[in-house]
Amino acid sequence: MAALLGDKLVIAISSRALFDLDESHRVYEQEGLEAYRQYQIAREDTPLERGEAFGLVEKLLRINTLLEGDTRVEVVLLSRNSADTGLRIFNSIQHYQLDITRAAFAGGRSPYTYIPAFGCHLFLSTHAEDVRSTLEAGFAAATILPSGIRRETGNELRIAFDGDAVLFSDESEQVFQREGLAAFQASELAAARQPLGGGPFKPFLAALNRIQTEFATTDCPIRTALFTARSAPAHERVIRTLREWDIRLDESLFLGGLDKTHFLRAFGADLFFDDQEGHCRKAVSSVLTGHVPHGISNPKR
Repeated sequence: MAALLGDKLVIAISSRALFDLDESHRVYEQEGLEAYRQYQIAREDTPLERGEAFGLVEKLLRINTLLEGDTRVEVVLLSRNSADTGLRIFNSIQHYQLDITRAAFAGGRSPYTYIPAFGCHLFLSTHAEDVRSTLEAGFAAATILPSGIRRETGNELRIAFDGDAVLFSDESEQVFQREGLAAFQASELAAARQPLGGGPFKPFLAALNRIQTEFATTDCPIRTALFTARSAPAHERVIRTLREWDIRLDESLFLGGLDKTHFLRAFGADLFFDDQEGHCRKAVSSVLTGHVPHGISNPKR
């Protein structure tokens, strides 16, 4: 009987987001595929260093231990490597004792096509085009931006989301960019009781929320927050939309265009998602940041 992952929170992650493969990638770019293959085989028993999203993955997998063996979070490795060159990656997973047992090695091609088969709620990658393809296929995805910063955090997993074009559709953002702030505020006030459409991260947030409900509020290892440039009177539509969806956010910040970076630091975010690359570039010095190339701010290439 086939294993089903549908009742779990399933996160797909690329090998370069999980581990530091920069040196290996330089070999590939400068010397070619065969040199890269030999480089990895020669070092397959040498563990890779932790990558940008390594700490995040540890926190995600820790949730299973808190549920006393009830595996509710599954992390799947999706890689452009072949199984031959990917052996070092699996050996590194075992070295760090990460509970990752499923993987797809796509042999030089984009692995995003396996996301529906695994039932993934989210794909994190350093490869921007793979992320774009995943979003266009209707699944949540973000490009993990490089920072080179090793972050020390507590045990609680804290995830921060931008609103429009991430949790919500970009219908309101389109009004703002076409007609300006005054028209946007007027439009949102008029539509305050009309729920916004769902954005690409709505199913991921819903899956997170389902796991949160399995814990007492005081003991929950996951905390979520909305960080939006909206302010009154555009706040009401957001609140009513989340109420309509029956999805809980632990914190909501309506910042009226203020720089989000200081607030993300105050929240202690482990991961922040935003559709606007400029916001992401500011945030990455303080928090692991995923750019979501979706909506009017990210025209298709």
